[in-house]
Amino acid sequence: MSSGIHRDALTDKSAHARTVPPHKQDLPGSSSQLTQPDAVSTVPTMVRGDWVLFHPVYTQDELKAVQVLHHEAKTVSDKMAAGLVKLARAMFDFVSGYKHKTIPPDEKMTLQELRNAGYLLDDRAWLNRILFLESIAGVPGMVAATLRHLTSLRLMRRDSGWIHTCLEEAENERMHLMTFMTLRKPSLLFRAMVLGAQGVFYNLFFLSYLVSPKTCHRFVGHLEEEAVLTYTRCIADLEAGRIPEWTNEPAPEIAIDYWRLPSNATLLDVMYAVRSDESTHRFVNHSLANLNPSTDVNPFALREPDMHVKGGKIAFDRSEAEQYVNESHTIMQQQTAKVDAQKH
Repeated sequence: MSSGIHRDALTDKSAHARTVPPHKQDLPGSSSQLTQPDAVSTVPTMVRGDWVLFHPVYTQDELKAVQVLHHEAKTVSDKMAAGLVKLARAMFDFVSGYKHKTIPPDEKMTLQELRNAGYLLDDRAWLNRILFLESIAGVPGMVAATLRHLTSLRLMRRDSGWIHTCLEEAENERMHLMTFMTLRKPSLLFRAMVLGAQGVFYNLFFLSYLVSPKTCHRFVGHLEEEAVLTYTRCIADLEAGRIPEWTNEPAPEIAIDYWRLPSNATLLDVMYAVRSDESTHRFVNHSLANLNPSTDVNPFALREPDMHVKGGKIAFDRSEAEQYVNESHTIMQQQTAKVDAQKH
């Protein structure tokens, strides 16, 4: 069970905390209004309350349950998706100057010398990498949701629960970006690079999803594998004191609100939460890639496994997904029977 959300309940997707978090209730304006407009504009400077889609909130035990996993590509399309992710990562690593070199166990260099030698990233390099990746990571879910939404309208049939899960992923990735944006405002050049990359990626993914949704979800699954690996390395460096600029950095307010973190949470707590989110996307997309996107029900439409499953297992195969859907319906029937019994 995740903190703040009853993971086994069929009301998971709509019943998560709809009030201002307790640690915010004493702030001026937080308990009496949802927005705080500034003196000049009517655009709010802060939005409080339940203004986002469903997303998991994790226990400390769940945060530590995430493992670095890899899906073994067997089919031609799967190998193509995995290869494209490797190519994209290699290109981005080259452009950004990122090299994950193993530090020799007896190395006596100072922190700055390790950074200069390419063994470690400083806080600015980590942040640039995270901001760029998160600005791109929010694209696939929105593309998939848009296309499935339009297909449902055009064919006048139900979607089998895929749209909301794709939208949740897109918003979750956007919230990652909004969180890290509070640490530093990107330059105009950086924003221009994001604009160009997003424009190219959006259109390529859009066309690819029209041709093969399964391959696209597999691609995202492999992409999220890399995200889990990146955040795992960042957490390791942070815990080892190799990013001293972030050692005592408090968690941004938007992160405390979003993940229901304690008021004294730090940036390390945020990193753990973001890594857990990426593990969720890894599990969900690899699972969706195992299904028939035209006929199969999305197993995560009503509930999601906790992080002990999503963090330690790469995906549901098709039979496991069907079993999970049946379990969800059984729980729903049990809840309906319980409500009916209470009425009588």
